[in-house]
Amino acid sequence: MSEQIDNSQFRKTKLKELILKLHAGESQETVRQALLETLGSIPYGEVVEVEQELIEEGLPEQEVLKLCDAHSAVLKDSVDLSTSRQVPQGHPIDVMIQENKALKEVANTINKVLATLDQIEQTEVAETVLNLTGQFNMLIDVDKHYQRKEYLLFPYLEKAGVTGPPKVMWGKHDEMRDLLKGSLEILKTADITPDDLRASSQIVLQPAVTGVVEMIMKEEQILFPMLMDTLSDSDWNEIQMQSLEIGYCLYDPPVEWKPDGLVEGAGDEIRKQGINIQLPSGSLTVDDLLAILNTLPIDMTFVDKDDKVKYFSQSADRIFQRNRAILNRDVRHCHPPASAHIVDKILADFKSGKQDRAPFWINLGGRFIHIEYFALRSSNGEYAGTLEVSQDLTELRKLEGDQRILSYK
Repeated sequence: MSEQIDNSQFRKTKLKELILKLHAGESQETVRQALLETLGSIPYGEVVEVEQELIEEGLPEQEVLKLCDAHSAVLKDSVDLSTSRQVPQGHPIDVMIQENKALKEVANTINKVLATLDQIEQTEVAETVLNLTGQFNMLIDVDKHYQRKEYLLFPYLEKAGVTGPPKVMWGKHDEMRDLLKGSLEILKTADITPDDLRASSQIVLQPAVTGVVEMIMKEEQILFPMLMDTLSDSDWNEIQMQSLEIGYCLYDPPVEWKPDGLVEGAGDEIRKQGINIQLPSGSLTVDDLLAILNTLPIDMTFVDKDDKVKYFSQSADRIFQRNRAILNRDVRHCHPPASAHIVDKILADFKSGKQDRAPFWINLGGRFIHIEYFALRSSNGEYAGTLEVSQDLTELRKLEGDQRILSYK
């Protein structure tokens, strides 16, 4: 048996069998016991490979998503991390680990409050709700942690051919976001009673906290070691430089990690050369073009004919977060799984010539945001890509009459 346990293919086959037993309805405890008896522990990389293989073999991503919590519970404390690289202080992964420590402290505080709800009286409700609201307002800051994973880390895994686990994890992020937003909405309810709080704790509040804590285990036992072994120092330097665009979660890194021997500023070479771009109606330097594109009061993102993100504008007040990690990434991977079918529909209609524009508008934090997708076509009418344009129209919608006199505002 020891020879079998040391064999990677045997371990992966056995783990796959056990996960599929969960899919078939067998209890987590039974499967966990079988794992401990037959494998003891399994290298973290093999866990990722098994999840990827299950998706490639036809197990729907939504089913893998449902199984995510179950097989994570089964694998708890059974994943071997001894082969993974060490994380230097201040490194992007070290920052995420420190954020996780802060998140767990908040989660522990919330759990202590939730544990008292069985004895709570009406006179204590207001103070309890105020306490929980403050804690959940901190916990929802995890969204920045998740965004850095989605927009800065997952693209590199996709380039390495690991596409299934990031999709599954992004789906879990969206579940956590919904639960956390739902928790805060419930805590805003007027005239909430002790019974309301107890019911809400079981349905929304406790699942939200548990979900955040379980995601930490998935990150630290599976995702982070895999990333450390997959990404280069150059990749991590790019991630480091772009992390501030999204922001940190409950933690401000006191130390900035710097890779050894990395050449900085190489990407500015084209600007140093002063290259002119000749167009039918004139010419521009690269600096001219950047100044124009980044001054326009709109967000722009260009997706080429092969559905890869090739460019985005960098105005000072962007509405939607973008960073260089999405460049050359399939545009479908830049959206939550729940909206991927909408992206597919727009691209299909643009490519077929059925449509040339797809407008949307939403209310976002009290602002009226107009979003429109345009099909780009070459001079002979062939599909050349898609341009996404977003604009905050809140102030423009308030305009009335004329302004004919110069007035700076």
